[in-house]
Amino acid sequence: MIETKRIISIIPARGGSKGVPRKNIKQLLGKPLIAWTIEEAKSSKYIDRVVVSTDDEEIAEKSKKYGAEVPFLRPEELATDNAKTIDVILHALNWLKTREDYYDFLVLLEPTSPLRDVEDIDKCIEILMGNPKAEAIVGVAKLESTHPEFNVVINDEGFIRKPDGATNFEVLRRQDLEDVYFFEGSIYISEVEALKQKRTFYHESTLGYVVPKYKSLEVDELCDFICIEALMKAKKEGSL
Repeated sequence: MIETKRIISIIPARGGSKGVPRKNIKQLLGKPLIAWTIEEAKSSKYIDRVVVSTDDEEIAEKSKKYGAEVPFLRPEELATDNAKTIDVILHALNWLKTREDYYDFLVLLEPTSPLRDVEDIDKCIEILMGNPKAEAIVGVAKLESTHPEFNVVINDEGFIRKPDGATNFEVLRRQDLEDVYFFEGSIYISEVEALKQKRTFYHESTLGYVVPKYKSLEVDELCDFICIEALMKAKKEGSL
């Protein structure tokens, strides 16, 4: 709780995953992947309740072991490849509402981003609470080698062109380019009422919280898992 505002963290973790089967409970340095996110959420100074939304009994069991609550199992229709995260969130909030359990802010933490720290979570909450014009805050990371100025297309004849068709190529240094960011997915926070009304974290009243490049990595494929495991190991050893 902060300034009398109640805060809930929801961690979505369905059982079906294609790129890395059973990735949410795949072992990462001796713990299930989801455990890293649960532990950081539980360490927050401000989060009042940590809930995992899952359709999977094994994920539920392991989540409880590491301190999260799993008060319900997600309906099958919200555990498909096409299910939207916003519907998963609203299902959880509505389930709690029927038990007269209400919250002012929601923190969405994807278990596939284990490099985020509790300091990031609490800092985001403080920034959002400190800006009366803002209703949400999301993690972003700076584009570097993938900056839009470096993008080209290949035309029907195989020649490179700028996306607008131009050929006035110029070799640019990164330090000469305007900073551009991408939505990196490790943290999303919103006022609950704003989220219900707008059904998104991204809108005109959303702040950006810049995270370093390494923290933006998330597990989609096996190569991601291998890279993240190496980074986690370096972080534990104090070399990152």
